[in-house]
Amino acid sequence: MFVSCNEYLDVVPDNIATLESSFTMRVAAERYLFTCYFWMPRHADMVSNNPGFLAGDEMWSLFPHYNQANNLYILAGDQNAVSPYVDHWGATRGGRNLFGGIRDCNVFLENIDKVQDMMEQEKDRWRAEVKFLKAYYHFWLIRMYGPIPLMRESLPINAGVEEVKQPREPFDTCIDYVVELIDEAMPDLPLVIEDEATELGRITKAAAASMKAYILTTAASPLFNGNSYYSGFAGRDGVELFNPVKSEAKWERAAIAAKEAIDICHEAGLELYRFLPSGGQNLSLSDTTIVQMSIRNSVCLRWNSETIWADPNSIMDQHRLITAWNPANIHSGVRGWYGPTLQVAEQFYSKNGVPIEEDKEYDYAARFDLRSTTFEDRYNLKPNYTTVGLHFDREHRFYATLGFDGSAWYGQGNYDDKTPWYLEGKFGQHAGLLTVERHSPTGYWPRKLIHYQTVIGPSSVTPVWYPWPVMRLADLYLLYAEALNEWSGPGEEVYHYLNLVRERAGLPTVEDAWTQYSRIPAKHTNKEGLREIIHQERTIELALEGQRYWDLRRWMKAHDTFNLPLRGWNVAGITEEEYYRQTAVYNRAFRMREYLWPIREAILMENRNLVQNPGW
Repeated sequence: MFVSCNEYLDVVPDNIATLESSFTMRVAAERYLFTCYFWMPRHADMVSNNPGFLAGDEMWSLFPHYNQANNLYILAGDQNAVSPYVDHWGATRGGRNLFGGIRDCNVFLENIDKVQDMMEQEKDRWRAEVKFLKAYYHFWLIRMYGPIPLMRESLPINAGVEEVKQPREPFDTCIDYVVELIDEAMPDLPLVIEDEATELGRITKAAAASMKAYILTTAASPLFNGNSYYSGFAGRDGVELFNPVKSEAKWERAAIAAKEAIDICHEAGLELYRFLPSGGQNLSLSDTTIVQMSIRNSVCLRWNSETIWADPNSIMDQHRLITAWNPANIHSGVRGWYGPTLQVAEQFYSKNGVPIEEDKEYDYAARFDLRSTTFEDRYNLKPNYTTVGLHFDREHRFYATLGFDGSAWYGQGNYDDKTPWYLEGKFGQHAGLLTVERHSPTGYWPRKLIHYQTVIGPSSVTPVWYPWPVMRLADLYLLYAEALNEWSGPGEEVYHYLNLVRERAGLPTVEDAWTQYSRIPAKHTNKEGLREIIHQERTIELALEGQRYWDLRRWMKAHDTFNLPLRGWNVAGITEEEYYRQTAVYNRAFRMREYLWPIREAILMENRNLVQNPGW
């Protein structure tokens, strides 16, 4: 059985021949470069690739239905170690083979010097891009699983069985290695993309610096910084995988990295996006619509001034999100499967820029009482319509982010905000429950994720695509404010970057809002109070962008927040009294072990040098 012959066993493996051909000429090496990009997690994939959208409490889907989303099983408490959902370690159940991506990055880095028909400067840039991708794939795994084996270089093809069985390395070692790769990459990355026709989406210096800031902020956060739950968690060699001692220096490191990233972004000409009506659009739009379109387009407008890094290979499937805003055009292309939850709706500030439960002028106790709209509400709410108090007197981001029964909806083929679309979402109405498979399960719709020029025709839906914004400038500003507050406490610079984001949203400064309108007027003047403000500011500004799930994990708030019932309205209700009843759309359980993903048991059996995450 083990006799070798020239015709069969003694054959050069196919991948070796492929490597030789891949690095003989520039055109072939470029294909390999794009192969390294291919492994990027699909950031906008709600169904299976990015658990940030549905594994938290921001959105819920019809459950179960024929197009079941893998992430919902995680939310439903069905995550397991036998066959984990969204498994990026083992590349199963919707996960991508990120270790395979890292391996391709190593191959590229080890062979790019062989290419003869390239300038060294271009080789340096490509090498830098791949170093960043290698770092990013490592980090995606670290954020999900904690400590991982580091693939610093390719193992030789003749490596023995034991050499292949790499152990997990301590968390801080993993973070240091990822940051080291990014630091090596940045000097050779371009500040801006010059050839926008063919290169938009490739890594720039601003993207690398901003992701470094995010990585270090994650590492400094309570989940990974002195978390006693992981005390004693060690590898087979007895070395602890998490440092049990909290380090304030990690926040300092994160703050410095975030400020460096901001400076690079500003040097590259990035700024918070502002909507300017033009072309065939109505040029006499209200200030309300202009502010809200600035918020919507900061996400949906392709390559806008705020985009630090967008992924053109990851495009939001708007068919799953849209509702029938035009009552004349209702058909099967309108699905509306994913509905933001009521707890997200409650997170947005009042029009005064403070939490609704803190606002001295907001009737928080009556927020679920029915109330009639007037003509003065026309830019946000349908005049002479009955809805709940929760939908009145809220900040612009509330109306820009959410659609709901009685809400005004600018765009989608109608660009006169004096007569916008108005949703009617109760049972049997044009945006409500019409079929079992096609409606919002909560009574809210993710308006923010739908491009304002996407149109529903009589027989088709025509979505305007946009690359998913992995990092935008508002996110970076809030990361810096958070890290700086944790490092040195409240101060003018923390307020400055918070206020830049708030000013674009049409809100007063943190100082003015809390001093004038909050029942806790000094909240912003101490580290703990300002921390709470910053956390809520991130929840609001980045709502529905897949960030809240990761943020609540790293802040160690998930076990409190995600154990609450997911709430929406009674979408089967016909009258206002029936419809506006709080309904628990799902009761989930989040256990401490779920802060880290389980490693699939089959992998642990193959590699006895690995240890499972606590609780699994």
